[in-house]
Amino acid sequence: MRTTSTRDFSVLVISANRDKHLANLVIGLNRSTRTPAELVVVYMGQPNPTPLDTAIPLRLVHLPASGSGTLNLAAARNAAAAAASTDTLVFLDVDCIPATRLCETLMRDLDSLGGLVMAQPRYLSEAGFPMDDCDAGLMRASIPHHARTMLAPADGEPPAATEKYELFWSLGFAVAADDFTLIGGFDESFTGYGGEDTDFSFTARERGVILSFSAATMFHQHHGVTSPPLQHFTDIVANSLVFHHKWGLWPMTGWLSAFAAAGYIGWNADAEGIDVLKHPTDDDVAAARVNAPY
Repeated sequence: MRTTSTRDFSVLVISANRDKHLANLVIGLNRSTRTPAELVVVYMGQPNPTPLDTAIPLRLVHLPASGSGTLNLAAARNAAAAAASTDTLVFLDVDCIPATRLCETLMRDLDSLGGLVMAQPRYLSEAGFPMDDCDAGLMRASIPHHARTMLAPADGEPPAATEKYELFWSLGFAVAADDFTLIGGFDESFTGYGGEDTDFSFTARERGVILSFSAATMFHQHHGVTSPPLQHFTDIVANSLVFHHKWGLWPMTGWLSAFAAAGYIGWNADAEGIDVLKHPTDDDVAAARVNAPY
């Protein structure tokens, strides 16, 4: 029988004007079977957020908005880690509601294997979900990601180390603070959206940090989806170039291929660079919006 972990841990969240989603995340934390020693929230360009309703000790960090309006996600996550007072970090995306046993399962799995332990996401529909019905209602109102259902073990089973570092996401994961430091945190050369997660996991692999996928469950709240993500066009192009220079291969190839097919860039998988041919217009972004869970 697997024992329950007793380690203290900090939950880390970065947020930019997502107060409602953050409030739902906190409701989930409040009813967790293992509550964190603290909740660290880094607000990006949001000096007056809605107060959080929780008895969990709070550490609030405020980062100013960038002049370009781009959200520096890597820097915000690093700021959250720097503010944490415990030796164990649980990063949760602001859109994710933790299942009641998410923290308990992540801590147990981290004790078992160490390294990076990623939770599994389920996606809530636009129709809404019953927050007062705990996990049962959220399970009924959500679906798994079609490409990730086979990554996690059965509920109650320990995770196994994997070499699928390219499938790491920062949506929800646990890591010892020492391993986060060993990895070097998130590379702040990546500004805005895209590429920083894969870079983080590739650096973890390079430095001998194990990756595993846990049965710990989180529920991703619905928000607008743009396919391809044209609203992040500039960030994705810039961060792809940073990643290619660092690792010698291209990240986000599906998105780059879609940009190329639509005539926004000149690029292929063997290219040494990206030629920007045109930028998407507001109408282009609006036309790419789809009603999909992910």
